[in-house]
Amino acid sequence: MRFLRWSRVPWVRAVLAGLYVVALAAAVPRGAGGHGRGGNWSSEEARRFWGPTRTADTADNEDGADGAASGARRVSGSARHFDGVPSVGVLFYAGEDMKDHHCTASVVHSPKGNLIVTAGHCGFGEGASFVPDYQQGAGSQPYGVWTVDRAFADPRRDDYGDGSDLDFAFATVRPDGRGRQIERVTGANRLVRTPGFVNLVSVIGYPSADSDPADQAVRCTALTARLEGHNQLKMRCDGFFSGTSGSPWLVHFSEKTRTGDLVGVLGGLNGGGPDGEDADRVSYSPVNDDEIFRLYLDAINGREPRR
Repeated sequence: MRFLRWSRVPWVRAVLAGLYVVALAAAVPRGAGGHGRGGNWSSEEARRFWGPTRTADTADNEDGADGAASGARRVSGSARHFDGVPSVGVLFYAGEDMKDHHCTASVVHSPKGNLIVTAGHCGFGEGASFVPDYQQGAGSQPYGVWTVDRAFADPRRDDYGDGSDLDFAFATVRPDGRGRQIERVTGANRLVRTPGFVNLVSVIGYPSADSDPADQAVRCTALTARLEGHNQLKMRCDGFFSGTSGSPWLVHFSEKTRTGDLVGVLGGLNGGGPDGEDADRVSYSPVNDDEIFRLYLDAINGREPRR
């Protein structure tokens, strides 16, 4: 049989082994509680700030939204543009010099339903907003614009050495104008422990408009391996340019619910990938171990991370 013959090929055996490992993944129990600090920038103000005029401007493309989409460089390798999913979006700053989206983030399940996760090196700062299922040039964003309330990152995080294994961060976002939490609107991925270094993952991210003029979500399915010398995963997939830091690495992704189990986020050593020719072809992610769940508990309980 064709399947049996192919099952003798080394890379096919590796894929099958990865699927077996994924099947053994165990979720971490859900916590309780959570709150964020106060502030004076509401989600409604954020929605107005990132309205259709400003989001169209962020592409910085003389041809406009339609021209950007039709004349965009095709993402190489196995990453492809697609319409996006509700639980994954972009981070914006409302600062004068940070009008473009700079990182990717995703909604992760929490007791209060107000939590997103990204890479620790992305940062948030004042006036940060999350736009799920971001659509460049749209008259309105399909799932709104959500003001970041409070961020939680491990104080030991660094771009290099052991600190790069801690390159993840959570943030709470404020309810929308109708008082709804974001998870109720977009759904959420489930934070789980990384079951091993070999996993078949779906990775969704948003390259910056400077890197990819289409200014659209990309998606890749890839087999992961261990990044030597670090507690991190690596994958090879062209097209994950600047702006995709924080992209969720998902297993058990359901095309029906458009969510999955989150086993990592794009980040880690050197900001999530090597320098040089492989900068946009190879990506890293810290492993979800006890450290990320300690930070998750800090975030849902509104505690300042202390290590």
